[in-house]
Amino acid sequence: MPHRVLAINPGSTSTKIAVYEGDVPLFDLTLRHDPAELAPFGGIIEQYEFRKSLVLKAMNEHNVAPESLSAVVGRGGLVRAVSGGTWKICEAMLRDLKDPSLWGRIHASNLGSFIAKAIADDLDLPSFIVDPVVVDEFDAIARISGMPQIERKSLFHALNIRYIARLIAKDLGKEFTQTNQIGVHMGGGISVAAIKEGRTVDVNNALLGMGPFSPQRSGALPIGDLLELAFSGKYTHKQLVTMLSKEGGLMAYLGTDSGIEINRRIDEGDDFARQIQDAMCYQVAKEIGACAAVLCGKVDAIFLSGGLIYNKCVVDYIIKHAGFIAPFRLYPGEKEMEALCQGALRVLNGLEEAQDYPYQ
Repeated sequence: MPHRVLAINPGSTSTKIAVYEGDVPLFDLTLRHDPAELAPFGGIIEQYEFRKSLVLKAMNEHNVAPESLSAVVGRGGLVRAVSGGTWKICEAMLRDLKDPSLWGRIHASNLGSFIAKAIADDLDLPSFIVDPVVVDEFDAIARISGMPQIERKSLFHALNIRYIARLIAKDLGKEFTQTNQIGVHMGGGISVAAIKEGRTVDVNNALLGMGPFSPQRSGALPIGDLLELAFSGKYTHKQLVTMLSKEGGLMAYLGTDSGIEINRRIDEGDDFARQIQDAMCYQVAKEIGACAAVLCGKVDAIFLSGGLIYNKCVVDYIIKHAGFIAPFRLYPGEKEMEALCQGALRVLNGLEEAQDYPYQ
């Protein structure tokens, strides 16, 4: 009988959960949380018992007995940098997930490991994370920024990008480690990754780093002008971080990050909205070209994923400018829950070995 895996993916006001039996999803749903419900807990990590109880309640409502599970997997969150793959949740990992000094904040996804381990421990089952956002497989040369005090960091949509790359490798009839691919995820932030023989050897920092601007992120900016802005006295450090990571890109230019709204404006003849959307796609295509250079032009496939890939104008623009590099494949939306479950199943089925967290 196929193994059953429970996956847990917390957000700031939601918790996505899914149970897979082999390749078959038994259920997949999103639990919504009123901010007023979460306020009494004080911090993100303190919410895990509350959210755990809701996960178990949802399983009961969908007639999935906890005792029928083979493993529990959580969204990795901001652990220390690790290579790609499936990792065992341990106390040292939970310690790091509670430490805001590692990445400057504690993200809601950090809760995934706490909930997964708590449920799994009660059932004497293994608990895992899969391809957290901090997957770091950079070649040494990719870390060099141009200034010794600053090192380029890997922070991207690793879970979705690496899973889709695995699907494409299988479709090509190759092992994941035998393919070179360029993976693009376009959501609130944008990741463009060079995947060489199964390793993400270079990628833009999709939160506060280089690369294209996105619906919410400003992306790479002229350094001199950014310094002038930072020292103008008009903004605090916190305000600038918010401007660059949540209020930049399409939001800054157009006052919205909604692709539906922007397309409505374009359809009504708004040339400025079209120009800004095209500029975002232009920068994505340039980043794809940069990744092709990293891979010496040997690219088996390029894929586009994320919510923006439902937008035909976005897709057409990028393919027009980068389609000469390699064939494009489209994966609108995201496959995070499937990716989490399949990461655990690869371990349970003996196809991959779960790794021990190296920071004990």
